Amino acid sequence: MAATNHAQAIKKDTKDFITTALLQMLAKEKLQALTVSQICKRAGVSRMAFYRNFNGLEQILYEYYQPKIGAMFDTIRENPQFSAKFDSQLKFFNTFGDDIILSIDRGFEPIIQQIFKEEIEKFYFKDNDEHWTTFMSAGVYAIWRKWLLDGRQKPLKEIMDFFKQFDMIKGNV
Repeated sequence: MAATNHAQAIKKDTKDFITTALLQMLAKEKLQALTVSQICKRAGVSRMAFYRNFNGLEQILYEYYQPKIGAMFDTIRENPQFSAKFDSQLKFFNTFGDDIILSIDRGFEPIIQQIFKEEIEKFYFKDNDEHWTTFMSAGVYAIWRKWLLDGRQKPLKEIMDFFKQFDMIKGNV
């Protein structure tokens, strides 16, 4: 049993080293300019170790960001009160906004967008209206993106009040 625990710890460390290396390199390079070999060299692992853990660089980013974005959406789903939703989103964008801007600048925004889409689909799943869910996932992401790129000029409450209108339309408030 100890060998299994030890092997799992090594696997986790390897994944952490690879993830850290990719994030460090994304601070200076676009995702498309990076190679698995560069990441492995920076992480101090072999290509074989890389491919034992990941299919590609995009999977690393998905696995890194999905729990962070998912946790924010979980909090929003669990707190039906508007004030709780507002506080959760304010906290999220105060800590995560720079990552979204980085994703735009470094060419991995489609991964972040996909995670948002998946989470918004869970949020509106009960509606069973595919068109509404598609509209909301694209629209919500686009509004947050614009708000961040515009330097957060509008008060967050104004953005949240806008979203609240759509919740009222669907009877979610």
